[in-house]
Amino acid sequence: METSMLRPLSTAVAAALFLPLLASTARADSAAVDLDEVVVTGTRTEVPLVDSLVPAQVIDRAAIERSQARDLIELLRGRAGVDIGNTGGRGKLSSLYLRGAESDHVLVLVDGVKFGSATAGMPAIQDLPVAQIERIEIIRGPRSSLYGSEAIGGVIQIFTRGGEADGLSPYATVGGGSHGSRDASAGFDYRGERGWIGAHGGYDSTDGINACRGSGTLFQGCFADEPDDDGYRNVSLNLRGGFRINDATTLEGNFLNAAGDNEFDGSWTNRSKTLQQVTGAQLRYAPEGGRIGLSAALGRSKDQSDDYQGDAFVSSLDTRRDSASVQADVKLAAAHSLSVGVDYSNDRVDGTTGYTVDDRDNTGVFLAYSGSAGRHRFQASVRNDDNEQFGNHLTGGLGWGLSFDNGLRLNATLGTGFKAPTFNDLYYPGSESPWLQPEESRSLNLGLSQFSERFHWSFDVYESRIDNLIVFVYPPPDFLGVGSNIDEARIRGAELTFGTSFAGFDLSTQLSHVDPRDRSGGANDGNVLARRARSTGRVDLDREFGPLRAGITVQGAGSRYDNAANTARLGGYATTDLRLEYAFHRDWSLLARASNVFDREYETVAWYYQPGREYHVVLRWRPAR
Repeated sequence: METSMLRPLSTAVAAALFLPLLASTARADSAAVDLDEVVVTGTRTEVPLVDSLVPAQVIDRAAIERSQARDLIELLRGRAGVDIGNTGGRGKLSSLYLRGAESDHVLVLVDGVKFGSATAGMPAIQDLPVAQIERIEIIRGPRSSLYGSEAIGGVIQIFTRGGEADGLSPYATVGGGSHGSRDASAGFDYRGERGWIGAHGGYDSTDGINACRGSGTLFQGCFADEPDDDGYRNVSLNLRGGFRINDATTLEGNFLNAAGDNEFDGSWTNRSKTLQQVTGAQLRYAPEGGRIGLSAALGRSKDQSDDYQGDAFVSSLDTRRDSASVQADVKLAAAHSLSVGVDYSNDRVDGTTGYTVDDRDNTGVFLAYSGSAGRHRFQASVRNDDNEQFGNHLTGGLGWGLSFDNGLRLNATLGTGFKAPTFNDLYYPGSESPWLQPEESRSLNLGLSQFSERFHWSFDVYESRIDNLIVFVYPPPDFLGVGSNIDEARIRGAELTFGTSFAGFDLSTQLSHVDPRDRSGGANDGNVLARRARSTGRVDLDREFGPLRAGITVQGAGSRYDNAANTARLGGYATTDLRLEYAFHRDWSLLARASNVFDREYETVAWYYQPGREYHVVLRWRPAR
């Protein structure tokens, strides 16, 4: 690893020395941190969040409801390491950049099942309804040594709702607001002595905004003159349940179905009917006090799109990702454990578009160790992926943590990753690039953090080097592009998070800075990678006043470039959202939200509008327990 990757450490130390002083000024009236909260995504086993050596964040159901976010874009935007590009509002194609990596460098799991398009390689986060989400874990930094391809920038795992609370827990909501938005949801969870089940349904629609300011005559933006509102509708169903066969063995399953109808501006197609579907089953054997735990899982993720020009059918695309895994967890000693497992996946493409290759397999074998000795914690993992098209790829990860008094800890992690080219990269008709090679990365993270019952903070600096980064060039009049592997990209960054409760207020602050550079030595050498804002941030402040809760979110991003040549610059922005929640009855609440209250005009992708000032009101029924 190059010594330049160690340069940001002095900055981290200086900031970390200041942060405890800042935190100590907070007078906490309630717990700011759940010290018993666990994460599973960073290690594939349960680890307390406070002991995670990799930078991690958890967004639970309470935080989702408190934010009143209407989709994943609103919920994730501005969080540590996260930047999002959106093409015109609700339901429109969105790209998620984690730590400056490409949008297809983020592995998204839904209840342990790999989620996303096998052709585009990126998850349709705009189609995952927040009404069906119980919890989100965000892991920043490479995890290919545990999950294989796509986990260069990090992993986001979404856990759907189902059977979380003892007894019966029903609820229902109905709402509406600006741009003809209408939504409703209803469901229940039930957990008995040996089994649990949850069923949740949702409906969400909007008349939308004019998505694109492009021009068909001037060949700009979306290459179409369609100054109309572009609506979106999403109908979702989520089922999840399980049964404890005996004291050591549980069987559970999950099913998520989200059907969308999306209007947009375009000269070839301007409407798409989409389907996102995730099905999974898990069998676990974990005897209490035993030294060995076993688990087996089957999963299928489906991404389907039928495209239209008006009411005229144009094309269809159906991708399917099937997966199977077996994992054994062994307790070597009181503070040492070992995990070993095998993953198998198959990606398949079907539809009206012909691909030269439309099917491929991947088999991965991994080994992971976790342990502690005194104040020291250690992690190590190694994985080999045998890809049907690209052969074997070996990735690894190392982690070390040193704990000090008062919950302060120093962390260092090193990891490598790889990303196989997608079917679109290689074989999309008109832009075939079968010569592309897998992308490979190596990353270093140094961090300081502190967790207590009153507050928590973390400061991380990192550097990633990505070899063979895939980019597409668009020589006129070619609008599809031709792929190429640039020699290298270098990404440096820093992230600060801080949270506390004081004087009845709950405060969360997240700031990020990233410097993603092209280091190919070509015409764009030294340029910032396209569509990433170098600085992003988010502040959430909430307070309860008896039956009333009020909150404000301020989030924003600095400027970015929309192209690799850095000639198309998009200005930075900041938006402010206000929210109120009033429990006027023990079972009933009224929620009101005003977003982008100062009506800020901005774009995260050139030519594509973002919503201005919007209002939304929701009535919620949830019997008190």
